[in-house]
Amino acid sequence: MEPRKYRSRFAVLGFIFLGAILLSYYQIDRPLSQFAFRTFHDSRAPFVALTRLIDILEIAAALTLVWTGLVFARRRELGPRGQIALRATLALFLAIGVKELAKYAFGRTWPETWICGNPSFIRDGAYGFTPFHGGAGWGSFPSGHEAVVCAVAGCLWVLAPRLRPLGAVGALAVGVGLLGADYHWFSDVIGGGLLGWMLGLFAARLDLPKTKNV
Repeated sequence: MEPRKYRSRFAVLGFIFLGAILLSYYQIDRPLSQFAFRTFHDSRAPFVALTRLIDILEIAAALTLVWTGLVFARRRELGPRGQIALRATLALFLAIGVKELAKYAFGRTWPETWICGNPSFIRDGAYGFTPFHGGAGWGSFPSGHEAVVCAVAGCLWVLAPRLRPLGAVGALAVGVGLLGADYHWFSDVIGGGLLGWMLGLFAARLDLPKTKNV
C-alpha cells in the first residue's frame, strides 16, 4: 500500500474511533454502566475472569524478554518467529507505559468505586474528565486492559495473519469482561483499543537491530 493511501485510511479510521468515543460518552456510557451494575453486580465473576487474559499475556511477555536476553547473550539470531514474539512483547510494554500517561492526562472518574473511596458515577454521580488531576481515582480513560490486548493483537495482525481471529477474539473477550464487570466505560474500551492498536502497528513496523555478529 502506498504511504499516502495508508495515512489516509489511518486518518479515516482515527476519526471513526473519535466519533465513536464521543457518541459513547454522551449516549452510551452511563446507561450501559447502570445496566451492568443492576444486572451483573452480584454475579460478575465470569466477566472478571475474561479480563484475566491480560495476566497471561504479561507473563508470556516477561518470559519472552528472558528468552530474548538468552539469545542475545549467545550471539544468535532470533529468527522470524522470535522477531514476531519480541515485537508483540514490545507492543505490550509500550501499551503499559503509554496508557499510564494517557490516564493521567485525561483524568476520568470510574463507573464504580474501587480504590480508596474514589468518586464514581454509581455511588456519587461523578462523570467526566479532569485533565492532569492525578490519583488512582481518576484513571478510567483509556482502558489499560484493552490497550494491552489490542497492542498485541495489532502487532500480530500485521506480522502473523493466521493469528488474526485469535487476536480479535481476545480483544473482544477482554472488552466484554471490562463492561460486564462495570470496570470501565464503553468509551474507555474504545479509546484503549485504539491506543493499543496504534502501538501494535508501530511495534510491527519498527526497525529492530540485527543480532548476528554482535
